Formats: sequence, structure tokens, C-alpha cells
Amino acid sequence: MYVKTLRTFAAFVAFVLMLTACGGGTTTPPTPTLDPVAARGKRIFSQHCAACHSLSPDTIIVGPSLAGIATRAAERVPGMDARTYIEQSILKPDAYIVEGFPNAMPNEFGKKLSGEELDALVHFLLTLQ
Repeated sequence: MYVKTLRTFAAFVAFVLMLTACGGGTTTPPTPTLDPVAARGKRIFSQHCAACHSLSPDTIIVGPSLAGIATRAAERVPGMDARTYIEQSILKPDAYIVEGFPNAMPNEFGKKLSGEELDALVHFLLTLQ
């Protein structure tokens, strides 16, 4: 009798484990892996931008959150694509001031960042849909 109960219990546990392994639970989708250029851009963002700009929606540090910047940048200036807007906003930050924020972004990134670093940073920001 004990062996039969033990077998029934073991079968039940195996069934539960099988359901769990087959996706019976809720899971969050994995974070997409950044390509090497975007990963470099993310590191550059962390070094030069993260003190003032958040990547979380509706989180303001000093400047606006950059969550979703790739989408918003494409719509900011008529006739200007997202890449051009982001690049120009980094190199000439006073060209387009986001309403409700001061003109406080440093304008030295054209001298601080190499062309490759700027490209990597812009590439990363364009992943932020």
C-alpha cells in the first residue's frame, strides 16, 4: 500500500514539473541581446549620459527620460529622421530644447566623444523604442 501511494505521489510530482517546464507558468520575455556596437553605446551612455538621463519611462533625473527616444526622435522635427535628431541633440543640445526642461545639457560631447563613440551612442539610443 505504501509503495502504491509513493508511486502515485511521484507521478503527481512529475506531472506538475512537466507542466511547469512546458510553460504552464508566466514568464517575462528575455531582454534582447545588444549587438556589439549598441553594447558599446550603452557603456558610453552609462559613462556620459546616465547621470542626467534615465532609461526608465517617466523617470526624470535632470533631463528628460530617454525611454522610447527612437520613436519620439523621429517625430520631433518635421523632415528629420531619428538618427539625425539624436545626433544633433548630442552635438548641439541647444538646437532643440524639450519643453519643460532647462537648456542644461553640456555642449562639449563633439569634443569629448570620438566619431566611433558618437556613432555607438546614437546606435544604442536608436534601440530604445
